[in-house]
Amino acid sequence: MRSHLLNDTTAETYRRSVTEGIERVAAKLATTTRPFTGVGVDALSPRIDAIDLDKPLLDTTAVLDELEDVYLRDAVYFHHPRYLAHLNCPVVIPAVLGEAVLSAVNSSLDTWDQSAGGTLIERKLIDWTTARIGLGPVADGVFTSGGTQSNLQALLLAREEAKTDNLADLRIFASEVSHFSVKKSAKLLGLGADAVVSVPVGADKRMQTVALARELERCEREGLAPMAVVATAGTTDFGSIDPLPEIAGLCEQYGAWMHVDAAYGCGLLASLKYRDRIEGIERADSVTVDYHKSFFQPVSSSAVLVRDAATLRHATYHAEYLNPRRMVQERIPNQVDKSLQTTRRFDALKLWMTLRVMGADGIGELFDEVCDLAAEGWKLLAADPRFDVVVEPSLSTLVFRYIPAAVTDPAEIDRANLYARKALFASGDAVVAGTKVGGRHYLKFTLLNPETTVEDMSVVLDLIAGHAEQYLGESLDRAS
Repeated sequence: MRSHLLNDTTAETYRRSVTEGIERVAAKLATTTRPFTGVGVDALSPRIDAIDLDKPLLDTTAVLDELEDVYLRDAVYFHHPRYLAHLNCPVVIPAVLGEAVLSAVNSSLDTWDQSAGGTLIERKLIDWTTARIGLGPVADGVFTSGGTQSNLQALLLAREEAKTDNLADLRIFASEVSHFSVKKSAKLLGLGADAVVSVPVGADKRMQTVALARELERCEREGLAPMAVVATAGTTDFGSIDPLPEIAGLCEQYGAWMHVDAAYGCGLLASLKYRDRIEGIERADSVTVDYHKSFFQPVSSSAVLVRDAATLRHATYHAEYLNPRRMVQERIPNQVDKSLQTTRRFDALKLWMTLRVMGADGIGELFDEVCDLAAEGWKLLAADPRFDVVVEPSLSTLVFRYIPAAVTDPAEIDRANLYARKALFASGDAVVAGTKVGGRHYLKFTLLNPETTVEDMSVVLDLIAGHAEQYLGESLDRAS
């Protein structure tokens, strides 16, 4: 079995095996005509259940043939222009090349003696990102597995920097449409169920700063501690961006840590047209960015950035076998000193390769394209009497609802929209997401593919309307 170890004696086997795999994927990408096959759980599960993992096939070609049957054929392909569902982007080729390199070399980014140049590349990219944000000369950060981990670490630092040790007194303020990871983080950090104060949003789905000011004042009046305000630069459901300058001012007034969850909106850091939409982000104490959302990177590629590098000490633990304290005096850079993780992939290499091949402007152009596309989609939906669209996009998300002319029962309209989404997914012709607005079911386009066109959106809207009308017709038949 040593013949399967990657080393100097198996380099040619590695080349052949990886090339064969790449050729399979390339052929699949070249011939995929829709984002999904529509396969259901009941059809796919028996194929995978039938595989005996204790009986290996012992042949790469045979395994790739099997993989076609259990995965490649029925995968959901984000690169297809009619995949319009979640915050999944098509990926750029330089990043995929970086993924191949980092997987083979397999550096672990916890300590210098496991990564060397990888450590310095990650640190360079952190410095590049903090400079783009404008966090100042003592800023720092570290790559993470994703926005949820980044938000958790940011709120951990905020908790440790808070002006009280009584966890019961700590309060986090976030808009009612902020990411669920804010409440999840509060629970993981040992805070009470009432620690997260939900701040109302306006019709534009942005945090109402008047309401935030009222809540902060009430917190102070009741002798509680405003631990952090989480402003969102790109909400998951609406792509809305909270009023960052006003929130920064309130954080300074009340002594609260300002965290900006820019997991989605971080693409604006490279934008050539819309950078001003996140004005005020430079005043944050911490920022979450997900390069695997709006920098067109493969999962995972994320980071948490902080204004003051010293605050990262709250995530530091020294182990004699790994990063003993003496290494700090010896100026040996160990990224584990900043991270919640120990063993950690060299995900920074993907962004490095992207910037070195395409440049930041290249990324920004792609993100600007999807923002422009969303603006066109808004016009399309606003002009179509079959649909109700919720809010004009700040980024690249559109939330809408099919409204039949002959049906007025909101619950029946809910069911029609739910059916349309499921039927569309089952057809494999397109994939859209869903959410609730005001307790009602809505559909969602998350536009992260510059190859998607207005015509694609128009076709998908017709498909949605067709499925909804079919459901309503069948519903009327059942009722008669």
